[in-house]
Amino acid sequence: MVIDTSHELFDGYSKIITVDKARDSVDIKLVNLLKKGDIVVTQDYGVAAMGLGKGARVLNQNGLIYSDSNIDRLLFERHLGQKVRRAGGRTGTMKKRTKENDEAFEKALESLLEVQEQTGGR
Repeated sequence: MVIDTSHELFDGYSKIITVDKARDSVDIKLVNLLKKGDIVVTQDYGVAAMGLGKGARVLNQNGLIYSDSNIDRLLFERHLGQKVRRAGGRTGTMKKRTKENDEAFEKALESLLEVQEQTGGR
């Protein structure tokens, strides 16, 4: 887990890496730690794109597996949403997490773990 100094986390099951609180400091540290074949869970399209660039397998919390075939479209949609918000518009709200989201995430993660096992982590 990579966190900045504005958070405290003691979960008992993972290594915690704390970085200075600065814009994108957690994202930069995470990407710098990545190795080919690692699995990253993120809802940030920028982190997803950088993870893919380093050869990682990337998915979001709802089970969407990011890939070279969908990341450009997602980044473009993010750009359009930012333009709308800068102009004073609204782009929607976050929906409450569902059991279906949990199931989709579990299925996607299992799929990525199977690929990792078959390829020896590459």
